[in-house]
Amino acid sequence: MSETTSPEPLAPTLMLTDADVAALADWPSAVGALSKAYGMDVSLAMVPPRSMARGDGIWLRGLSAIAPTGSTMGCKLIAASPRARRASYLIALFDQQTMALAALIDGNRVTGLRTAATAALAVDRLAPQRPLRVGVIGSGFEARGALECLAAVRQIQSVRVFSPTPASRERFAEGFRPALQITAAESPEAAVQDVDVVLCAARSRDETPVLRGAWLPDGATVVSLGSTLPEQREVDEQTMARAVCIVADMPEEVEHDTGDAIAATRSGIDLSTKLVPLTELVTGRLTPRHTANDIVLYKSVGSALQDIVIAEMLLARARQQGRGVLLPASIVPVSK
Repeated sequence: MSETTSPEPLAPTLMLTDADVAALADWPSAVGALSKAYGMDVSLAMVPPRSMARGDGIWLRGLSAIAPTGSTMGCKLIAASPRARRASYLIALFDQQTMALAALIDGNRVTGLRTAATAALAVDRLAPQRPLRVGVIGSGFEARGALECLAAVRQIQSVRVFSPTPASRERFAEGFRPALQITAAESPEAAVQDVDVVLCAARSRDETPVLRGAWLPDGATVVSLGSTLPEQREVDEQTMARAVCIVADMPEEVEHDTGDAIAATRSGIDLSTKLVPLTELVTGRLTPRHTANDIVLYKSVGSALQDIVIAEMLLARARQQGRGVLLPASIVPVSK
């Protein structure tokens, strides 16, 4: 088969750095972009399972998706060395009409944006429509981002936060004052007592669950962000059992590739009857609760759809504001 380069003049590829992403992004816009995308028809073929290549102490994960907006498609690559505690994130966006490489984007901040914004979207659909009492387990960047984003789209009545290190939880709480009424809790159980929403974004050093279902108040909405691999644990089997509905960004991966779901299945919990995709919730085809006392869970592993939708929004804003660097050379589409 002969190949020729495309005769069409193409816009140059735009490179967006981490600083560009920080300047272009805001929480309400990120949640809005995801809400629009998850409200459209998204087939399984458009968001295939992630892949991971593993080496000696290193791994390379790939996630790809076609945006339902009709504008872009792309992939995110994550190169990581847990042993060296280093990682790089790259998002490549292609134009759906011309197949041109539209943008290369530093995906580090995008990963945090999409994780927090998708969680806030799920909470907004799952939690009661009133000022929310929130319990946070974890004090790292994922926990901070999730609370920041939720506070940007919903009214927060009060927050309690727990992490094992007293200085860390106090520092976390201080970072949100005086905008939020937030206190540090002495235990994870105390952090989630009588709350409407539990934001769980932490794992223990030995991968034992940090959230116990026995602690949860009736009617709680639980968000689990910290365990995305088979060897990782965050919530216990009772949490999975008490949830009448488990909303997942990637249901198949949540069920078969997360330590929480694997442990629940081994203990005899049938997840197939309660595991549903986020699209069903956002489009309104799902009624997650049947009574006000029902507990619901949003379980996230991360999805390329989220990355590509956020990246697409950032690219549009960068073009409008003249941000980023136009690359002097790029990939040239060929006729095949």
